Amino acid sequence: MFESFYIYIMSDLLMALVTFLMGLYFYKSKGKAANLLSGYNRRSGEERKNFDEDSMCCCYGKRMMVMAIPFVAGAVIDVFWEGIGCALAWGVWIILFILLLVKRTKTEKLK
Repeated sequence: MFESFYIYIMSDLLMALVTFLMGLYFYKSKGKAANLLSGYNRRSGEERKNFDEDSMCCCYGKRMMVMAIPFVAGAVIDVFWEGIGCALAWGVWIILFILLLVKRTKTEKLK
C-alpha cells in the first residue's frame, strides 16, 4: 500500500516540476507568454507598447523557477518529518507569490 509520506513527497515534486516548467516557458518565450498574465492580456495594444514584454517575461520566469525550490526542499523534509515539508513549502511559496505580485504591480504601472 502507498504510504502517506510518499503522497507528500510526490505532490511536492510534482508542484516543483510544474512551477519550474512554467517559469522556464516564461523565461524562453521572448515575450509571448505575457498574454498569460491576468490583467495584462486585457490591455490595449497601445498600452502594451509601454512595456518590454521580453524582459518582463524573463524576470517572471526566473522568479517562477526560484519558486520551485521550496517544494524540492519540502520533499526532502517530508522524508524525515511527514507533512511538515509540504506545509512549509506551501507557506514559503505563498510568500514568494505575494512578493511576485507586489513586484508585478510596481513594474507594470503605466509611465
